Amino acid sequence: MKHFKLNRSTTVVLIVVSIFLTYSFQSKFFEVAKQIEIYTTLFKELNLYYIDEINPAEFTNKAIKNTLKELDPYTNFYNEQDVEDAKIRRAGSYGGIGVEVYYTKKGIQLTEIYKGFSADKADLKAGDILLSVDGQSLKDRAPEELSMYLEGVPNSRFRVEIERQGKLLTKELTRDRIVVNPVPFAEMIDGETGYITLTQFTDQASKEVKKAYRKLKKLGMKNLVFDLRSNPGGSLLEAIHISNFFLSKGKKIVTTKGKVKKWSNTYLTQNEPLDLEMPLVVLVNETSASASEIVSGSLQDYDRAVIMGQRTFGKGLVQRYRTLSYGTQLKVTISKYYTPSGRCIQELDYANRSKDGRVPAFSESGIHEFKTAAGRTVYDGGGILPDVRIQTSEVTAATKKLVNSRVIFNFATAYYYQHQKLETSGKFDFSDSDFQQFIEYLKKDTIFETKQEALFTKAYHTIPKDKNQRIDKEYQHIKKILMEDKINEILKNRDLIKTLLVEEILTRYFYKEGVYRYKLKEDMVVLKAVELLHNPQQYRAILSVE
Repeated sequence: MKHFKLNRSTTVVLIVVSIFLTYSFQSKFFEVAKQIEIYTTLFKELNLYYIDEINPAEFTNKAIKNTLKELDPYTNFYNEQDVEDAKIRRAGSYGGIGVEVYYTKKGIQLTEIYKGFSADKADLKAGDILLSVDGQSLKDRAPEELSMYLEGVPNSRFRVEIERQGKLLTKELTRDRIVVNPVPFAEMIDGETGYITLTQFTDQASKEVKKAYRKLKKLGMKNLVFDLRSNPGGSLLEAIHISNFFLSKGKKIVTTKGKVKKWSNTYLTQNEPLDLEMPLVVLVNETSASASEIVSGSLQDYDRAVIMGQRTFGKGLVQRYRTLSYGTQLKVTISKYYTPSGRCIQELDYANRSKDGRVPAFSESGIHEFKTAAGRTVYDGGGILPDVRIQTSEVTAATKKLVNSRVIFNFATAYYYQHQKLETSGKFDFSDSDFQQFIEYLKKDTIFETKQEALFTKAYHTIPKDKNQRIDKEYQHIKKILMEDKINEILKNRDLIKTLLVEEILTRYFYKEGVYRYKLKEDMVVLKAVELLHNPQQYRAILSVE
């Protein structure tokens, strides 16, 4: 055995380092304790002496959430109700009536009806507004309070009053056990090409993908289109399991690197794959994020699939839930993740916000090259760049505002009541005249305003009423110009808006299933994927080094 002697200088250095680390730790701990004490004493003083009553829970909730805003958008505080809601989302099941909702001042507006559940059986429709539950008015209630009215113990019954197109209806509903299938659609596109869509990485994701794969395999599937478009992500482990379906056992799928050593890990595939040979095209877009990027990134790095669509969202951050006191939780970003080739696909650098609050992109400091298993060049710099890019119109600010408004939903509701029947989802034609009707509807809409319109209207209403009348003609003229500018900006994204309109309308008649059936016949990206899979030489050329 070797013995080591420390000389005097080495001992001094070690003592200095030890003192420095101890001081640093104590200093940090003192600073945290100091700030907590300041907040506690401030809160006590406000509670005792502020002229109006303070709601302690609401006050603290806002304080915490405002604090976390300075970090990244994925680090969040969850109160007791938030914790339950998060569990439901991860598990994919809950007691309810099978609807998506939007909270309004009037009550709860239904935005989507799930096929076969209680709301569907009671003939509720998207656009209906629930005004009361068991005689209790829902008017002017907070969203967190409204969310509790529809969810509950399966088989429990309740009565609702509904407003539909100006008429009042009463319905009796029974809560079901709602199981949200993360694979809502899996069918054959043609005699040899299968299609599976995965909408989120819940705890059941890999199980449902495997079930869908086996079903299509029995139907003769030889090629697969795997649709991850608009999939926001979810479970890291489910992403690893799904990648493993198409990659051999023992392959590195993702590496995480964080401040805490135990949360810096390399994750390998643990099981035998489903298929290592079947040609595979993975569809992604700008809202495919997180776990979707882990799957598409790993399959790209091993040259196992052709990635097609638009550059993905660029969320390369991993979160973990930490239990806090009184049933609350913190979801905190603990690490960044890296694809097998070493790419971090995180787009935004939240640690280096500018003084005006702007978050820079990592790509601003340079984009780096990496190599796939076959030697193809791939890049970091935010998101997964597809092997085959599908060009779409660049989204304007006006279109972003439109998409985040209720206009498309409201137009689809009006369309449904004007066109009571559609023969089939696969042959639905949203014509040029239909689109023009939407533009005319948009001109009359008072919900959707661009930033310029909002600022102009606000400025106009600050002028005294007697002077308002003198400039009213000019005001109306400028409003018209701003409306024309807004329409012109929106028309630059006609392709995107038409797609959103078609999907929203078809959901009213044929549920989400109808949207997917339409996509198999009309979706440009799906058709391009099928065309590629029918050309083995081109498929292989994309995945090989030139």
